[in-house]
Amino acid sequence: MGVIRVTHREMRKILLEPRYLIILFAGIVFSFIFFATITKEGQPTRLSVGVVDMDGTFLSRRMCHEINATQGVTVHAVYNNHSEARKAMQRGEIFAFYEIPQGTYNDLLQFRAPHFVLYVNSAYMLAGTLSYKQLATMGMLAGGAVQREVLRKKGYGEEQIMGLIQPIEFDTRTIGNPWINYGDYLMTTLIPALIAFLAIMHTAYSIARERQKKTMKSWFRHAEGNKLYALIGKMLPYTAWYTFLCLVANLIMFGFMGFNFEGSWLLMMVNTILLISASQCAGAFIASCVPEPPLSMGVSAIYSAISFSLSGFSFPVDSMPTIIYGASWIYPIRHYFLNFCDIAIFDNGFAYCWPRFCAMMLFFLLPIFGAYMLDWQERKQKKNVEPSNTNPPSTRKDTVLSVDKLEPTTDAV
Repeated sequence: MGVIRVTHREMRKILLEPRYLIILFAGIVFSFIFFATITKEGQPTRLSVGVVDMDGTFLSRRMCHEINATQGVTVHAVYNNHSEARKAMQRGEIFAFYEIPQGTYNDLLQFRAPHFVLYVNSAYMLAGTLSYKQLATMGMLAGGAVQREVLRKKGYGEEQIMGLIQPIEFDTRTIGNPWINYGDYLMTTLIPALIAFLAIMHTAYSIARERQKKTMKSWFRHAEGNKLYALIGKMLPYTAWYTFLCLVANLIMFGFMGFNFEGSWLLMMVNTILLISASQCAGAFIASCVPEPPLSMGVSAIYSAISFSLSGFSFPVDSMPTIIYGASWIYPIRHYFLNFCDIAIFDNGFAYCWPRFCAMMLFFLLPIFGAYMLDWQERKQKKNVEPSNTNPPSTRKDTVLSVDKLEPTTDAV
């Protein structure tokens, strides 16, 4: 069968060309080790912050010690003025700094509310956000501690004091990731998305490589002239390999690394297989429609890169413009991410996942259109070559006629 012959041909090519082995293995392993290393502690800790202490009293020094005692941040330095702290932030030495104005302690003694100012470098999104959260929490706790001491001196009881300081108590419960582990959040979504990205790019590269080396005829000959068989046979080895990598990554993350997983492993396997297959179908379609190899690789890269933003795990797609929200459904990773949330976090069954399974299976129609485009390009190329092949015979015919006309004249002489 043509599919099997093309598959054998592609496997021989993978074994004979080392670049394929590097792309198939080294990139995934490096990415997994990289993300596992930077997220091994769950979330960044001991972020460098600064304090501008213009009050210089017991209260301001106590606030500095309390900020330094928190797990999330550490006081890099105490500055004398705003200018020094701002320059330190511009040099990247600190991510945020607290500014304690002069006369803070006197304002508290006279029952006036002092104003603390918090500056955060938002250029570092994660570090800036965590620094702001820690320092803002410490500011509220410091204000509550001062208010508690004032109320104690006025003769209020502990229950009355807590009722005045915090009249409503909130009980926050983080669903699916109660430890606020950034590894659980990032790796479980970025690793499958990265593997899908490589599947798209590698499929497009393998087809572009056939065009570049001018081996399209050999490729189609192994498929017995059927362009759909040629595409399927070329994708099968990479489908098996990338699916295997994604399943092993999930096994490591949810098994050995202990990330939260509440649902069915069978549904997750189906979700993974559909993600890789749908991604490859998209890559095959792009490479089939764009005949220029560099351009097809560029289009595949743009399509894959945008999928990270439109998948929904970095920014809610529902908050995007309507056009962008509609465009998000043409990416397999979007359907995978929604199914991942239903399976791994909420323990939902097949009844919740089957619409998105069907949506990913619609991508299987793309190789059919891709095969039609390859066939159309081949017919167009043959049509353009035919006129150049008919010119030489007509020239030879004209030459023969001219010689025949000259022969009677020669005989007459």
